[in-house]
Amino acid sequence: MTGLTQRRREPGEEPRPDDPDREPPYLDLDRLEARAREVLAPPVYDYYAGGAETESSVQEAPQAWRSWRLRPRVLRATQADLATTLLGTPVGTPIGIAPWAYQGMAHPDGELATRRAAARVGALMTVSTSATHSVEEVAAAAPDAPAWFQLYRQHSPEHTADLARRAGAAGYRALVLTVDLPVLGRRRRDLRNDFALPAGLRMANHPAPDDRPALSANASTSWTFDDIARFAEISDLPVVVKGVLRGDDAVACARAGASAIWVSTHGGRQVDLVVPSAHALPEVVDAVRGEVAPDGSDVEVYVDGGVRAGSDALVALALGARAVFLGRPTAWGLAVGGADGVAAVLTGLSEELAHAMTLCGVATPHDATPDLVVRAGWLPR
Repeated sequence: MTGLTQRRREPGEEPRPDDPDREPPYLDLDRLEARAREVLAPPVYDYYAGGAETESSVQEAPQAWRSWRLRPRVLRATQADLATTLLGTPVGTPIGIAPWAYQGMAHPDGELATRRAAARVGALMTVSTSATHSVEEVAAAAPDAPAWFQLYRQHSPEHTADLARRAGAAGYRALVLTVDLPVLGRRRRDLRNDFALPAGLRMANHPAPDDRPALSANASTSWTFDDIARFAEISDLPVVVKGVLRGDDAVACARAGASAIWVSTHGGRQVDLVVPSAHALPEVVDAVRGEVAPDGSDVEVYVDGGVRAGSDALVALALGARAVFLGRPTAWGLAVGGADGVAAVLTGLSEELAHAMTLCGVATPHDATPDLVVRAGWLPR
C-alpha cells in the first residue's frame, strides 16, 4: 500500500516483521480505518463513519455479503481481466468510487486527490454535489478520465438545473440522481457533535448563503419519476438513479428514462433497519431484466454498501451488478495517504477481485453469472 507507511525508517533500514507500523502485504481495511480515526478530528470521523439512528444498517451491510457463498468453477485455466464498460465507457476495473461529501475534511486536496487516484487506477469516480471543489475543478484534475456527477436537489430548481448543465458541459459521462434523501437521515453522531463544515472549507457547488433563494411554502422537497427524463434533457447525459432498493421502483425508474439503477442504502445514513444492498440487489436485477435504456441498450445495475473484500465484489457481479462502488474505504485511504491512499484501496480490492475470479474460473466481470453464487441457508437471513 504505497504511500501509507506511517513510521519514518532510517535510510537503508528494512522493515521488521514485528514492526507495528509495517504495512501488511494485503489491504487491511480495519487497520486503515483505525489509522484514519487517529488523524481525523472526532466530529469528522463520526461524520464519515456514522449512520442513521442505531446504525444497525451500517453494521449489517458488510455481513450481508457474507450471507452468500461462491460456487467455483474448476479446470478453467484463466487470467482474470477486470476491464469492462459502464454506460459504454471503458474502465479498468468494475470497482469504482461512490459519491461522498466534503472530502476536503479528509485531506487538503479533497476531491482533486480522489479524482487523480481513480484516473491512475482506471476506476470511475462519482463526484458529489456536496464537494469541497467545484464541478469544473474536479473534472479538470484528470480531464481524460471518466467520471459521473451525483446530483442532489439544491436550494432552488434553477440552481439544480444549472448544476446538471454544468456537469454535462464539464465532460462528465453521466448524471447520478440520488433519490433516497427527501429529508436528511437522523444521524445521532452528527446531532451530538453539532456537526458543521470546518472553517476554511466550502460547499463549492452550493450557492453562497446570501444568494440562496427562499423556497416557497408550496415547493416540493422531492423529485418525481418525471424528473429523470427532464434531467437527462437538461444535462444531455444518461441518468443513473441511485438509492433504489425495490424491484417495482427500479422498473418505474427505467420506464421513466433511467439508463441505470444504483442499488444503495446511502451508507446506512438515511433509513435505519433498511434492507441491505446485498439482499436488495437480486430483486432489482430480476425486475429490470429486459428493460431498455433510452439509447436502446439494456438498463444496467450497480451497487454499493459494505463491500470490503474482493470476494464481496465477485458476489455482487455474480448477482447481476455491472459495477460495485466504495464509499468509506476510500475516505479512510484519502485521510491516511491522500491520492496514494485512495489508489491503494482501489488497487488492493481490484487485486483481490481478480484473485477471486481466477480461483472461481471467471475470466471477465461479464462471466460472473448467477450460477456462481448460492444463498447460505445455514446463516441468518
